[in-house]
Amino acid sequence: AATPWWRGAVIYQIYPRSFLDSDGNGVGDLPGILARLDYIASLGVDAIWIAPFFKSPMADFGYDIADYHAVDPLFGTLHDFDRLLAAAHARGLRVMIDQVLSHTSIEHAWFRESRQSRDNPKADWYVWADAKPDGTPPNNWLSIFGGPAWTWEPRRQQYYLHNFLDAQPDLNFHNPMVRAAALDNVRFWLERGVDGVRLDAINFCFHDALLRDNPPKPAHARTGAASAPTIRMRSSTTGTTTRSPRTWRFWNNCARCSMGIQVPPRWARSRPRIRWRRWPNTPSPGACTWATASSC
Repeated sequence: AATPWWRGAVIYQIYPRSFLDSDGNGVGDLPGILARLDYIASLGVDAIWIAPFFKSPMADFGYDIADYHAVDPLFGTLHDFDRLLAAAHARGLRVMIDQVLSHTSIEHAWFRESRQSRDNPKADWYVWADAKPDGTPPNNWLSIFGGPAWTWEPRRQQYYLHNFLDAQPDLNFHNPMVRAAALDNVRFWLERGVDGVRLDAINFCFHDALLRDNPPKPAHARTGAASAPTIRMRSSTTGTTTRSPRTWRFWNNCARCSMGIQVPPRWARSRPRIRWRRWPNTPSPGACTWATASSC
């Protein structure tokens, strides 16, 4: 069998807003990427990976998506993307795009409907929970950005879960309709011709359906951000785990993901003398691979 194109490939990541501004508004865009494809191809890379360019209120620089099928006017149009895709393929470049499936923007039509009542068609598309008797959040889960991972919604008189900003409500992947809709969003871009997707925050899709409190960190680990409880997650392939989401694996013999990307944290790259604790490597199944991100 032929070797998959992504095995051993060199992938050039592009953050659109800081790459090249084609219209003088101070923000990079899709036409700007198109204008530099010859340069990128000359580097000998195999593919480009484009960070989110979808319609968004930009509370988290585009990782809060309001419409998965639309290009944000800040970056151009769907026609601009189609032109970029065709031009990249003409130069022998594969095109990957980010897909942020675990959560949406608070302005997404799904969430706007879901928050209206407890019995509408999208009522169970997000993670909702009643308050404790004293009015506090349902459990001790924390947001990645600090503070509770729950925000009160007065229209439903319930809390909703957000692992990131309160403007990024988490979808309920225990609901099969949500899983189908997420796959439809990915399929939309694959059918347009993209060669692959990078699944951002994929390890945050599932949560403990019983919404149990996380156990306390051991005393020796309670320093800085490390004092935050880890998020309890459950999946059909891993069972329940209280390990950090960053160490959660989604291989399942490549039925879901073909490649994992290890991105060293920026602070670690700037502090080369820090001593790391060594953990056993997690081997990937034979059909999968690991990739390492680097910057220069």
